[in-house]
Amino acid sequence: MLSEKDFNRHPCFNVKAKGQYGRVHLPVAPKCNIQCNYCNRKYDCVNESRPGVTSTLLSPDQALVYMGKVLEKEPRISVAGIAGPGDPFANAEETLETMRLIRKEYPDTILCLSSNGMNVAPHVPELAEIGVSHVTITINAVDPEISQHIYAWVRDGKVLYRGRQGAELLLARQLQAIALLKQHGITVKVNTIVIPGINDHHIPVLAATMKELGVDLLNCMAMFPNADTAFENIAEPSKEQMDTLRNQAEQFLPQMRHCTRCRADAVGLLDNDRTDEMRGCLSACAQLPKPEETVRPYVAVATLEGVLVNQHLGEATRFQIWGEDGKGGYQHIEDRQAPPTGGGSQRWLNISRILADCQAILVNDLGESPKEMLKKRGIQPITMVGFIERGLEAVYTGKGLSSLQGRMRKCSSKGACAGGGNGCG
Repeated sequence: MLSEKDFNRHPCFNVKAKGQYGRVHLPVAPKCNIQCNYCNRKYDCVNESRPGVTSTLLSPDQALVYMGKVLEKEPRISVAGIAGPGDPFANAEETLETMRLIRKEYPDTILCLSSNGMNVAPHVPELAEIGVSHVTITINAVDPEISQHIYAWVRDGKVLYRGRQGAELLLARQLQAIALLKQHGITVKVNTIVIPGINDHHIPVLAATMKELGVDLLNCMAMFPNADTAFENIAEPSKEQMDTLRNQAEQFLPQMRHCTRCRADAVGLLDNDRTDEMRGCLSACAQLPKPEETVRPYVAVATLEGVLVNQHLGEATRFQIWGEDGKGGYQHIEDRQAPPTGGGSQRWLNISRILADCQAILVNDLGESPKEMLKKRGIQPITMVGFIERGLEAVYTGKGLSSLQGRMRKCSSKGACAGGGNGCG
């Protein structure tokens, strides 16, 4: 559960903290899985402050170095957040790795994420495990009839949805995310972009719905017209209009009235921004070389009896870990328990962590989702039939692997394994 201390030190969630504590946004998430009709991330003017823009991008390791430099300059930074320039969970691996690194190196730092909510739900247990205490979800309507006019498209994996279908999918994912975040004791703020003539009449209904879901804070933000967008000719709502809408929404939820519409690389106190000052440091950190690749001496095997490679990844309850014996052969090092079945992509991520010192995994078969996850984490998935030792020889020598490929039982989900992570049964 959240501590009162954490809540008080977050300047975005507590207006009394904005002159005492600051935040740094770490721009590690370039990709986005939706296209809002008011958003244009192509331009980066150093003189403008708005979401979706950054001077440069960082890798998780570069972000950790940058965090240290920021704290040297401004020790009052209490919050490390990720707010783009895309969506943190369209870049889930980079986002979670950055959060893990910051938590380990700076354990007292409040961790915060801002997302459109499309792909948050599968990662909520891990967010709670890492200690991410504050999450913002941007929800612009709770009626797909309205929100279908706000989004050009919504992407789920490789499938693109448009119109009402996309709006319904996005809303369902957003509501699911909020419910799970609250179940895990995470403070939730909802950002709502007020778009005159589109959703301005809908704000009280949205606020009432968010209250029912247990949302902690609502931030009604005036839409800023951006060039080359569908909404570029819609005027920014006036201060008077925003005051009226916030007063109406405040009947249901506390309002954030001190938002500065931060960039994805913002740093400093809300009323003493130091983004310009730190731009050179940010650029320098972005040029840092990547860390040396992790040594991976082992190979994991999905096997029933320890002789043959004969298990589907989704069915495996344990993995045998093998390595070279120094005499030209191979030895069984240990067995490692697999994470519990179920949980979809979270299970594949957990497996990749358990096997972090393995260069490859030998399996009878696996779906596209775990295959991509493992490869992204530096583990080569190899589907084969036959004796374990022949597979090990092929991995360590690089020879004869194609001859091991056989006719294998295919995944009933057509290779996606996107359901519960239970295997093909």
